[in-house]
Amino acid sequence: MPNKHATPGDTNDNQANKKYPVHKLMGGDLQLFQKSTSCFWQCAATVGGRQFRYSTKKESFAEAEDVAKDWFVSMTGKARAGLITAEKTFRTAAERFTLEYGLITDGQRAQKWVEGHQIRLRVHLLPFFGNVGLSEITPGKVQDYRIHRIKTCTRAKQPARSTMHDEVVTLRLVLKTAIRHAWLAHLPDLSPPYKSQGKIVHRPWFSPEEYKQLYTATRAYAKDPPQAQYQWNAEQVHDYVLFMGNTGMRPDEAKNLQHRDVAVVTDPGSGQEILEIEVRGKRGIGFCKSMAGAVRPYQRLLNRAKPKRGMQKRNRSRENPNPILPDEFPAPTDKVFPGDYLKLFNRILDKHELKLDRDGNPRTAYSLRHTYICLRLMEGADIYQIAKNCRTSVEMIEKFYAAHIKNTLDASAINVMRPKGVKGGKASRAGAAALGAGHSEPIKLTAAERVARKERGRQAARISSDEPNDTEV
Repeated sequence: MPNKHATPGDTNDNQANKKYPVHKLMGGDLQLFQKSTSCFWQCAATVGGRQFRYSTKKESFAEAEDVAKDWFVSMTGKARAGLITAEKTFRTAAERFTLEYGLITDGQRAQKWVEGHQIRLRVHLLPFFGNVGLSEITPGKVQDYRIHRIKTCTRAKQPARSTMHDEVVTLRLVLKTAIRHAWLAHLPDLSPPYKSQGKIVHRPWFSPEEYKQLYTATRAYAKDPPQAQYQWNAEQVHDYVLFMGNTGMRPDEAKNLQHRDVAVVTDPGSGQEILEIEVRGKRGIGFCKSMAGAVRPYQRLLNRAKPKRGMQKRNRSRENPNPILPDEFPAPTDKVFPGDYLKLFNRILDKHELKLDRDGNPRTAYSLRHTYICLRLMEGADIYQIAKNCRTSVEMIEKFYAAHIKNTLDASAINVMRPKGVKGGKASRAGAAALGAGHSEPIKLTAAERVARKERGRQAARISSDEPNDTEV
């Protein structure tokens, strides 16, 4: 059967001998061809020293020929106007970044974070910057991208500030890749204009009264759950709140924690029993020393048998019921918090109106870490030791925690007042001088004493003017 796309002069034998037939147009400057894997005709041409390809999206040779000629004329016009450059495009740098980032950061970055860069490139950045030359990505172009993202957002709410920040971070990493390969001379300014200095808001935490209200509620729920099958989860949540509030660990660190990572020791400084914890999480491997209040919750976690529900098939027979499973206690390699308690934790917060703080910020399990840091600051603990124990920096604690703790303010150093002098100009100055010299009351000077005092002052001024300046020698 003859090929429906074959043109006069082309036979099936000729097409079989070639990978695909090529038809030269416009004096040989334009090539039109059709691959065996596609039903559409494609064209190629060299314009401005670069090779370009274009799909005509046409199955008919006659229609494809017209589209190809129009495309070639338009590309030639762009080349003459200087709109086509020989530099690398953003798409090329993005492909190189995607290849390098996954290999170089293997094991150092979470796989979800690596995939996030790829998603942001595919969905947002490449459709806008894909064919743009690297030197054309200017601060104004980046601002056009921000406006484009806001206008083309399909949701009722425009993209959040953190979302736009993550996209600009991905853009910056791609441009830095281009700089390393000498495709770009310098990194443009990607900071958002018209941005005012953001407020330093404290992170949602539980005040001492609210924290007491929380663990009192979890204790009451653990003692009397709605159903017996909720007993184990209720007890776990109560111990989770106390454990996190006395260690300051991050939720992901607590999720990775195993019993072999925890040891009950006696602190030589205070003589109290505390927990020494080997932490594995956001910052790699670190260490934490808990407060004494974390020991009893951990001992309950260690001595609590694993849940039996779901361990065997249900048997409704009264004559041959299932045998009672023996108690199995956590092993050293078992996780300290094996379950997922977020739903129950949030349900308790909602029930006791603790989900939102006074600023409307929602509280999460992370708020227990913030509570630990704030309570330690309120008790006067050393900020450096807190930062070291929580595996963070002093700068972060001063910025997000200490700024709103009233105990960090020294009222005696703030409420300083000058001593009150006697009414009158010269008498008040003389009285202040007398007080400064250690007198309890101002001393009145006679006329002769005042003249002698002025003379001594003039002599001292002459002597000081004759002495050399140490900084000039």
